[in-house]
Amino acid sequence: MRVVFFKSCRAKDRYARPDEMEGAEPFDEFHEHFTGKSQFIAPALWAFEELAVFGGYDPVEFIHITIFVYCATNIRLMSSLRIISYNVNGIRAAMNKGLVEWLKTDPADIICIQETKAHKDNVAHHLITELGYHDYWFSAKKKGYSGVAVFTKLKPDHVEYGTGHNVSDDEGRVIQLDFGDIRLINAYFPSGTSGEERQGYKYQWLDEFFTYLEQLKKKSPRLIVCGDYNIAHQEIDIHDPKGNKKNSGFLPEERVWMDKFLTNGWVDGFRELNPDPHHYTWWSQRFPSVRLENKGWRIDYISVTDPLKGNLLKAAIYPDVKQSDHCPVYLELSV
Repeated sequence: MRVVFFKSCRAKDRYARPDEMEGAEPFDEFHEHFTGKSQFIAPALWAFEELAVFGGYDPVEFIHITIFVYCATNIRLMSSLRIISYNVNGIRAAMNKGLVEWLKTDPADIICIQETKAHKDNVAHHLITELGYHDYWFSAKKKGYSGVAVFTKLKPDHVEYGTGHNVSDDEGRVIQLDFGDIRLINAYFPSGTSGEERQGYKYQWLDEFFTYLEQLKKKSPRLIVCGDYNIAHQEIDIHDPKGNKKNSGFLPEERVWMDKFLTNGWVDGFRELNPDPHHYTWWSQRFPSVRLENKGWRIDYISVTDPLKGNLLKAAIYPDVKQSDHCPVYLELSV
């Protein structure tokens, strides 16, 4: 959450730290959900005052008649929620490839991880919480398989593990977090690449998940579903649509499911803001050159329900982040 505080406080000099400004509250008195607590913009206030002086206005009076008008005890909030979804293909391997260093760059407020392939107790997760993240894990019963996690700098109001579907929950596929009236769902959709049995389960899972979401929308209309969907929706989302039309992940039945999903009150966040081709999120490891040649699939999504469509601000894919055969996808929305 990007939070900027504008306060009409006087500073002793233009280089004063924000907490040294006269009338500024201590950082710790702000609500715990505020990140960037200390971003009182002292230099910006000085710019206002300099303009006011040259314009013949009293500096404090000038500030009070600007769009950022607040007295010394009031705060102006301009906020957005930054979310990343990232299939790390094994979190311990990703951490060995620089995942923690990347998290230090503050890429988002909430990081949704799929395919952890580990239980929390078997991961040096303190390296993540030391960066200011609360961490929530839902791992598969089978070791080294599947699993999801969420690292968030905003403490959720509620965390829900699974959807109540036994096989899915045993495989650690869905974790849900509530932030006010927004529910964030981090999901790792099944893959069908290992054969007909798993492809059949994938279709079962898709039907169960769709029904679950339809019911959930009735009580929580502001939903976000991020994760590895394991489906490339349209020909624009895959480098070789003709050559892959019989492969799991681009089968007609899977694409029909995506059609149904996105015509029943859901919006593909990235595609809503980025209509251009050649944006992919996964590249086969069997052929190392395909990532260099950008011959990939877009199978990772952050989708929102229609009530949040008007809140979309920015969407991006980060192919240069390379701790996995997937890359992170990003969505920013106003809240």
